[in-house]
Amino acid sequence: MRTLPQIKANTPITKTGYTAEHGRKPLPSHFWHIIAIGSIIVLSLLSAILMAVAGAKYAILLLAVSIAIPTVIAIIAYPKFGIIVLLVSAYFLMWFYRMKIDFPLGTLMDGIQFLLILGFFLFQKFYPNWKIFKTPIAIMLLIWFFYNIFQFANPFTEARMAWVYTVRAMAVVTLMYFIFSYHIKTISFLKLLLKLWIGLSFFAALYAFKQEHIGFFAFEEADFSDPLVISLLFINGVWRKFSIFSDPVAFAYNMVVSTIFCVALITGPISKMKKIILCCLAVFFITNMLYSATRAAYVLLPAGFFLYIVMHLTRKVLTLGIIGAAFLYILVYIPTGNLTLYRFQSAFKPSDDASFNVRKINQKKIQPYILSHPLGGGLGATGASGVKYAPHSFLAQLPPDSTYIRVAAELGWIGLLIFCGLLFTILRQGIINYYLIKDPELKSYCLGMTLVVFALNIGCFPQEALVQFPISIYFYFFISVINITLKLDQEKQAQQALAS
Repeated sequence: MRTLPQIKANTPITKTGYTAEHGRKPLPSHFWHIIAIGSIIVLSLLSAILMAVAGAKYAILLLAVSIAIPTVIAIIAYPKFGIIVLLVSAYFLMWFYRMKIDFPLGTLMDGIQFLLILGFFLFQKFYPNWKIFKTPIAIMLLIWFFYNIFQFANPFTEARMAWVYTVRAMAVVTLMYFIFSYHIKTISFLKLLLKLWIGLSFFAALYAFKQEHIGFFAFEEADFSDPLVISLLFINGVWRKFSIFSDPVAFAYNMVVSTIFCVALITGPISKMKKIILCCLAVFFITNMLYSATRAAYVLLPAGFFLYIVMHLTRKVLTLGIIGAAFLYILVYIPTGNLTLYRFQSAFKPSDDASFNVRKINQKKIQPYILSHPLGGGLGATGASGVKYAPHSFLAQLPPDSTYIRVAAELGWIGLLIFCGLLFTILRQGIINYYLIKDPELKSYCLGMTLVVFALNIGCFPQEALVQFPISIYFYFFISVINITLKLDQEKQAQQALAS
């Protein structure tokens, strides 16, 4: 039997198999630089020739294809690059859409997700990791995923095309959890993604600040002549700010979860300078969130801090919580003529709000339908997709105005139980993991994501919080971090145990 050669400790391993032992010379270090420069030169010459012979249209097409093909390969072969592309694209998608760019941007996002899923299956074949499917969160997500797929056969479905239109946002996107869980394997990459998220949130806040104090761009004002847009965005003589997102709600929710995470990071082992920077970011995020005039978002911040207090029942935290509650009480009930503050106060007095009362009436109307349809009316039966594909149906006539109501109407009370079970499992796992994690830095990350998910859980009641970009993508990043932090902490503790 042939024996393998022994490799001594600390023996350097070459990065390439092309060695003198195999009868070949190693590639020079600048080989790929030469290939890259040569490819650019050839591509430039081909573009120039094509432009001269066939016109600029075909030359641009060649350039687009030459960029698209390497990008597709990179997303599949280098999933870290693909994840970054996905997270960045989720932020800017609606901004580009508002610019009236004539390109199927939604299909582009679907394509990125498809490529990441394809790459995931390839990596699973050669480097299998089945543990990510065995956690409580993963099991509930798979149940939720397959229940949404099953909805295609729902006998009460109003329109099959509505299912095709909606299943991407409700089911397929859940697979991103497994993409994040599989490929985020180091603390350094996790920190990079978290910094990227906060950086993108800062850009969004800065953009809203510009909208408030300088004004809108012309492409943004183009929609302001629509009576429906005016009724939604023009409140008390002031335009609500939406930053780079589809609407003020998506912007406000993103600012709230970014604030909560910044506050959670302050509890971690970081320098005073970083704590000051995070405090400034949190204040800036909240200030710009107020420009959105989204009352639902005003409640999320106190809700997140409430869970923090429950998880840290120390005398200091309890004292600060009581002081904060007293300040909030004064802020809510103090007489004011400031329109922004008045709208903030109305968020904590829902019975005095006409729109809230209208929503209660709509919810009462839809309750008998929910109780009599355990499987619901099918994915996409409510909202814009319902109006488009089944305009004469009962569900299309009533706006859901709530994630829970939408789930109950489209997926039935069975689907609502599964959805609530999923959210409960995520929060339960987040709290358990927080107390299991020993590393202070990873502990603060897990805490932040648990608070964020709890806030979004509350935010699902008054609004559709999880179906709009970028949160529709980031939500699964948030919940993946809850398990990733525990895994990284266990690996770190194991390494320390071996070292000692």
